[in-house]
Amino acid sequence: MKDFFSVLSGIRRQKTVYSAVNTRDFPVHDVYNPTTISDHQSLNPFAAVFRPLNNKPKWVFLTMVFGLSALTFGTLLIVLDPYNFFFKMKVKFTEGSETFLMWRDPPVVLHLKVYLFNVTNKDAFLRGEDDILKFEEVGPYVYRENMRHGNVTFNANGTMTAVPLHPLVWVPEMSNGTEQDILVLPNIALLSFTHLMSDAAFLTRTFVNTFIRQSSWEPLVEMTAWEFMFGYRTTLLTIGNKFAPSWISFDKLGLIDRMYYFEGDTSTTFTGMTDPRLGGLIDNYNNRPYLPQWEAPCDVVSNSSDGSKFPSYIKPNDTLRFFRKSLCRSMPLVRVGEETLDGLHGYTYHFQDNALDNGENNSSNKCFCRKGHCLAPGLIDVTDCYYGFPIALSYPHFYQADESLLKAVEGLHPDPKLHTTFFTVNPESGLPLRLSVKMQINMALGDLSSMAKVERFAHQVIPMLWTDIYMDGLPSDVSTRFYMYLNVAPATLSVIIYMLLIGGVAFMVLSVAVGFCVPRDINLNDPTAVWRDDMLTREVFPVQKRKPKERDAVATNNNNSKEMEVYYCSLLTPVDRENLDE
Repeated sequence: MKDFFSVLSGIRRQKTVYSAVNTRDFPVHDVYNPTTISDHQSLNPFAAVFRPLNNKPKWVFLTMVFGLSALTFGTLLIVLDPYNFFFKMKVKFTEGSETFLMWRDPPVVLHLKVYLFNVTNKDAFLRGEDDILKFEEVGPYVYRENMRHGNVTFNANGTMTAVPLHPLVWVPEMSNGTEQDILVLPNIALLSFTHLMSDAAFLTRTFVNTFIRQSSWEPLVEMTAWEFMFGYRTTLLTIGNKFAPSWISFDKLGLIDRMYYFEGDTSTTFTGMTDPRLGGLIDNYNNRPYLPQWEAPCDVVSNSSDGSKFPSYIKPNDTLRFFRKSLCRSMPLVRVGEETLDGLHGYTYHFQDNALDNGENNSSNKCFCRKGHCLAPGLIDVTDCYYGFPIALSYPHFYQADESLLKAVEGLHPDPKLHTTFFTVNPESGLPLRLSVKMQINMALGDLSSMAKVERFAHQVIPMLWTDIYMDGLPSDVSTRFYMYLNVAPATLSVIIYMLLIGGVAFMVLSVAVGFCVPRDINLNDPTAVWRDDMLTREVFPVQKRKPKERDAVATNNNNSKEMEVYYCSLLTPVDRENLDE
């Protein structure tokens, strides 16, 4: 304790001068009159530092205030995390908010590519000369999809209901061909009608077969690309409606037309007000949190994304879900990597392995077997979503499907680089950075051996077309805006916090150092000021009042600690070099 007091007593000035680099021993002198200090002050080791002194630097107090303020404010920024608060507000959907407007009318360029499978051996196959159908892929026929959500209504339970809209606009400059290309394609109406009638009573089938033989209908017909995609008229649809009133309610048939038919549909989406992670995800479709075509758990649609926004705050191992009406289900997505696009970090996702399996490899997919009948792995029966037509979905060119499907046709060549679906999603915001959703539409026919003109198509899986819904990236203004939100804003906040903490500590150290090391009677503004070495060896009580042995002990203790103390205070010590040279 004596050593402690001896160091603090150095606040007082003595006559002997030394430099921080001069460690010579000097005698200890008492140069002040102890009677000038009250007994209370002489007994208080901090009195020399903290009592008001007119000749102390005026900025010492200010630096301490600034330091405390900076430390306090920096700590508050860490605890309160204003960026996280701001970000949670941004991902919530409120009327007129930026996030809501982007979801309602996505400012992205979304395209639909359509590839058709033209039959090249029509006559040879129908005559029985060829055992399998041969196909040639043509296209793509490209359309811009102006996706938006119309008639939005906010609900009291933290959701909003809207009408999904997906109008298509022909883009000839990006297309390989025209909508008027003449192709040989399956007659969907005839093949679907005979498939439906194949299970009818014998008399009904006899009547239908007689009618078909007398007609000019053929299972493979020539038509334009536009007719196949957006609808061709045929009297067979009217006849089919008479035999099965609940089957067909439209007078023309086109695959893309049916895929993009949303009349009367509604989707209810979470606003994120109750949970920011869920903002933009589907709560229910057509007032159901499930799809009526399937049994649980295959019927799940809640918490899926329609591609306009995915969950916020995505973790690396989270499984996402994607839903489109044309898929007739929600598809699970798994992370396969990560990348940076236009400065934005993103996770890359693919459809989960065996997602189109019907239970052979993934038992949880057994519920995708329609009426207990399971198609080959890689095919999903979506008859109930396509008005009773025997439609099955697969990946393009039967990629990842059972090999028997590929062997039954000619001209299909699956390629992972061309036929794999991918999504790149920013994990913080759930913003899709780019995407490409690829799916093939096929006809999965049953036993048609008892039906006229279509016997050779019994148990056939006929590829008709495949689509690619893709977005190459965000517009430059959108990517720049989100770069500021996701990268610049948090980095700026971190810099501010570090500056406040480091600056606060620096100000505090400076104020304490000056308070302890500057003697009370030294004017720092005086260029001739000299710092005295004995300010570090001064004791509270005058040395002359001590006994000789005590003075020797004090001097010894002071000499032992002088080097460290001198080094610390020399950082702020003006030195009279002329006196030192002497």
